[in-house]
Amino acid sequence: MLRAIKTFFQQHIDAEVHRPETSEHGLRLATAALLMEMTRADFTRRPEELELVAELVQREFGLTAEETRELAQLAEAEAREAVSLYQFTGLINEHFSPEEKVRVVEMLWRVAYADRRLDKHEESLVRKVAELLYVPHRDFIRTKHRVQESLGLLS
Repeated sequence: MLRAIKTFFQQHIDAEVHRPETSEHGLRLATAALLMEMTRADFTRRPEELELVAELVQREFGLTAEETRELAQLAEAEAREAVSLYQFTGLINEHFSPEEKVRVVEMLWRVAYADRRLDKHEESLVRKVAELLYVPHRDFIRTKHRVQESLGLLS
């Protein structure tokens, strides 16, 4: 299974990331896997979390329906086997700018808050990914507050 996930990302990221016009597509594919991980962080997959991930993958990630289905199947299989996050964060670290890494963290916060509440396990996952991506703590907090504010959770 690890090989299948790695092959999927190599086919879609490594082949494209070296062409500037498609590097954004590669970022979105790697991020999609992390977003799927976020849906299971609190041990309860909520419909609103899954709906948001599907929406992000389709609309914001610019994936085809086939890529979305393939990624969802791989992410589900990966989740059952409890694979390390390093495979995804390692690819992101290799290829993406600090600004793109902050975008990844912000999208994770959006999925974490999809049900308008934050579980300690969700926060822990965002923190772990931010650390693996070397996102500064100030950006970790800023993105959290930006998402909270956009949802009306900050007063």
